[in-house]
Amino acid sequence: MTTYTPLPIPEAALKELRDADDSGRAVEPFAAGSANDHVDSVGGPLRCCLRPIEAGERVALVSYAPLRRWAEETWARPGAYDECGPVFIHAGECGGPEGNRPGYPFARPGALRTLRRYDADGHIVGGRLFEVPEDADAGFDAALTEAFAQPDVALVHVRALEYGCFHFEVRRP
Repeated sequence: MTTYTPLPIPEAALKELRDADDSGRAVEPFAAGSANDHVDSVGGPLRCCLRPIEAGERVALVSYAPLRRWAEETWARPGAYDECGPVFIHAGECGGPEGNRPGYPFARPGALRTLRRYDADGHIVGGRLFEVPEDADAGFDAALTEAFAQPDVALVHVRALEYGCFHFEVRRP
């Protein structure tokens, strides 16, 4: 059981991203594992439902600006800290994460992640490199507890180290 709640891309943002992504490009859905799958997406992380992509699913690779989207809700002003990067989403509605899915998503032991800390203005106020341990839940719990022990941290973005891709967000409890 996890101490913190990993948040997927919000449904309102997904509806917009399924038309045009945060870089203004039209979305080009494809079937995972098909000849049109130019990125070999099977097994990749779906940010709409926080699980791996299965062969044959209709998905899209879109540019997403998580801090910009959060700032729209909170009136934060991230300025230069606003980033836009690639994420996979279902091409159509998916219902979000399963309620009974245990643990943190995309928590393969040995995987390298960065945990970026942001304040209420959307400015980076710290971060750390994190190698997912065998007990991934306990490892994430400890790393997130450390992050939120810093009083000005409002949210944490968990990203893949290799490509910098956004995996999920955790907000101050």
